[in-house]
Amino acid sequence: MLEYIEEKIWLILWYTTFVLLGLVTMFLLDMDTTFLIFSFILYCILLIIYIIVSYHFSKKKNKEIKKIVDKLEEKYLASELLKKPKNIENEAYYYVLKKATKSMNDKITELEHKYQDYEEYIESFVHEIKTPLAALSLYSDNKKDSELKEEVKKMDNLVEQVLFYARSEATEKDYFVKKIKLSEIIHQVLMQNKDYLLKKKIRVETNNLDLFVATDEKWVIFIINQIINNAYKYMDKKEKKIEITGYESKNQVTLEIKDNGCGIKESDLPRVFEKGFTGSNRKKEHSTGMGLYLSKKLCKRLNLNITLDSQKGKSTTVKIIFPKSSLHDNI
Repeated sequence: MLEYIEEKIWLILWYTTFVLLGLVTMFLLDMDTTFLIFSFILYCILLIIYIIVSYHFSKKKNKEIKKIVDKLEEKYLASELLKKPKNIENEAYYYVLKKATKSMNDKITELEHKYQDYEEYIESFVHEIKTPLAALSLYSDNKKDSELKEEVKKMDNLVEQVLFYARSEATEKDYFVKKIKLSEIIHQVLMQNKDYLLKKKIRVETNNLDLFVATDEKWVIFIINQIINNAYKYMDKKEKKIEITGYESKNQVTLEIKDNGCGIKESDLPRVFEKGFTGSNRKKEHSTGMGLYLSKKLCKRLNLNITLDSQKGKSTTVKIIFPKSSLHDNI
């Protein structure tokens, strides 16, 4: 209320001065003093009523505008819904808002075009580089060169990260939901990693994977691949093991991936899904800090949940949670 009175102070002073001049003039003309006092009191009452009523309507209008803006997903379109004001001062603000909004929309359109060009280039690059990588992989098989095979696998994983990072802002463009068994997903992941798992003598145990989930197969395989890759990077035990288990409840299906690697310090756990974070106590060779970051980001886009728990020197457990819905039963 005080801010509103400050805003209207010059108008109030002008009217008050005008009324006082009128009363002084009438006093000099020998008008009845009681009438003059009554007139001034009446003016004060009317002034207070005017301030209260106008403040109420201004506040109501402000609330309506805020409500309109709050309901908008794209806040930058707010000016399109506002009515053109009738007073000169607000018309100027309205003009500035319209111009600023147009400028911002033009900039957004420009950035969208640039991002689309970038995404198309990345996809083209990835598809082109897949051919020489496949040739290198075949060459390493023919020469039985396990070291080269391992390096090619690392390059292939990095290339996949680049592709999925570029697509991560628009999963809906490349998103196909279907009902699929966890066992089928895990089978594909293990086949993609079989050479490394065999070379490093990592034993994989699977349990209770005959559970169905409704999701995009390609994106989930990429997410699980990142978790498996992250797991075998930090294997430091003589007997290396990864346990993959499925759990089902009324509202969700949970896929648990547990390894017996070096684990993560408790102080690092809150940061494991941060972009570029590789840990303060883990070897950083071949680590980009992007695997878990992308996994978290894509899970959010796919309406999945991902959690990580770890005990330093013992194990790390990652859980991917697939919520059930009517979609799960109807696909």
